[in-house]
Amino acid sequence: MHAPVPPVGSAFLLTQLGTHAAQAFAQRIGELDLTPPQTGLLRAIAGAPGSSQQALADRLGTPATRLVALVDGLEERGLVERRRNPADRRLHAVHLTDAGTALLADIGRVAREHDDDLLAALDPGERARLRELLAKVAADRGLAPGVHPGYRTLPPA
Repeated sequence: MHAPVPPVGSAFLLTQLGTHAAQAFAQRIGELDLTPPQTGLLRAIAGAPGSSQQALADRLGTPATRLVALVDGLEERGLVERRRNPADRRLHAVHLTDAGTALLADIGRVAREHDDDLLAALDPGERARLRELLAKVAADRGLAPGVHPGYRTLPPA
C-alpha cells in the first residue's frame, strides 16, 4: 500500500512559480543584453539618483565589493556614470546616463510583458489581490520592497 502523498503547500507553489518566473525573466532581459542583477541595479539607481556605491550596496543587501563590479560593467556600457559627490569628494555618486534612462524604459516594457504573460490566467482584480497578498507576506518576512534577496548571495567579482 502506498503512503498518502501530502498536498502541495503554498510555499512550494511560490518556489515553483518564482523559479519559473526568474528563469523566464532572465531570458527576456537577456535579449536586452542584461542580467537580472544589472536590471535591479539600474532600477535602484533610477530610484535614488546620486546615491553612493555604498548606499546602493546597503539598499540591495550586497557587499560593496560585489556592487562595484556591477557598476563597472554598466559604466563600461555607458549606462551609468560615477560623479564625485559634492558633499564628500571621497565618495562617488552614481547616476543613469541618457542611454541608461532609455534602457530603463525598455526594461519596464519587458517587465510588463513578463508580468502579463505570467499572470495571464488572472483577471485584473485577481492580479491586484495577488500582488497585495504577496507584498504582505514579503513585508512580514522583512524583505525590502523591490529588492531581490539574491543580491545577498551574488558571487564575488
